[in-house]
Amino acid sequence: MKLSGGALSLPGWQATLGAVTDIKSITRAELEARLTEWGAPHYRGGQVLDWLYKRRATSWDTMTNLPKPLRARLAENFSHRVLDLVRKQGARDTTQKFLWRLADGALIESVLIPANPALYGEASDRHTLCVSTQVGCAYGCKFCASGLDGWKRNLGPEEIVEQVLAVERVLSSEFRVPDPTTDTQPKTQNSKPEARMVNNLVIMGMGEPLANYDNLLKALRLLNAPWGGGIGARKITISTSGLAPQIRKLAVEPEQFRLAVSLHGATDEVRDRIMPVNRKHPLAELTAALEAYQRRKDQLITFEYILIAGVNDGLDQTRPLAALATRLRAKVNLIPYNTVEGLEWSRPAEPVCEAFLAALENLGVTATLRREKGGDIDAACGQLRLKTEREMATQA
Repeated sequence: MKLSGGALSLPGWQATLGAVTDIKSITRAELEARLTEWGAPHYRGGQVLDWLYKRRATSWDTMTNLPKPLRARLAENFSHRVLDLVRKQGARDTTQKFLWRLADGALIESVLIPANPALYGEASDRHTLCVSTQVGCAYGCKFCASGLDGWKRNLGPEEIVEQVLAVERVLSSEFRVPDPTTDTQPKTQNSKPEARMVNNLVIMGMGEPLANYDNLLKALRLLNAPWGGGIGARKITISTSGLAPQIRKLAVEPEQFRLAVSLHGATDEVRDRIMPVNRKHPLAELTAALEAYQRRKDQLITFEYILIAGVNDGLDQTRPLAALATRLRAKVNLIPYNTVEGLEWSRPAEPVCEAFLAALENLGVTATLRREKGGDIDAACGQLRLKTEREMATQA
């Protein structure tokens, strides 16, 4: 399946560098200011945004309630790129992984997690989407597929936003919901667009989100805005491997986005072994930054803790983890490791995972153990991209 469209086709990295601005990277105020310069009525801005975020239009031509001259002028001044779906794994009632091709040919992944007791403190949600923020990753966590081929570039705000819209287009097709961008019936001011199908976001796909700070925050503000994605700030969780300075910066932002930390070890010894970022920002510095964050935000933090056999799954690790979680009033989300071809790490046996969970709970920690979610669909971050790129290299 290929989702394509847009009047211009300059690569995403060129838009990020400012050659051509993508329409999905600007705010309502910026759009309305440009329309005012052109002498267009004020309400046209709302119509454009409705087509982009509610109807998920893939081209200017589908925006049928806009005059053709205005559509032409928009096409001359803004790009409107959409993602090409290269591969999709999983059924609609299970975890689904999407491999997207960007305009410059780079590949990224998004993962859709179906209705599930929420992992981040919210009530049960309908669809949680895990999105990427970079092509590759520079932080080199030893167990992760995302950085095996290094870091290529940051995603632009529009490429982060587009992952949500592109997944919803696929869902719309799978659930046989009429597509408002191709419906031949006349559109009116009062015709109702589809409801948001992705209503929970987790920013923990490929890349380190806080290393792409400015583009990430702009994208999340677009997805949070009532005229944009309309996803509540508390339904958006940013995950970081531990970039302490950016955590402090995030603490003073006005939005109430949630924060998760990819901890994976509660001692410097363990984190140094598997997470190079810990050598630059060790646990003492990370903990101080998280305390500063909590003083400003007063909200629950989640520790992501991937259980890796023989590395961090011993019961001796539960006490330092419990101490850290108690100090920071954090919830612990235990995730059995998804094995990655070519890496030495393996998943602990189920009884080991259950014992680890029980030990944390006995120490008074709020913890969950994620049961199987996507282990059969290359669901580890970057795994499907890496597999596809190597297949393509072999075929070339």
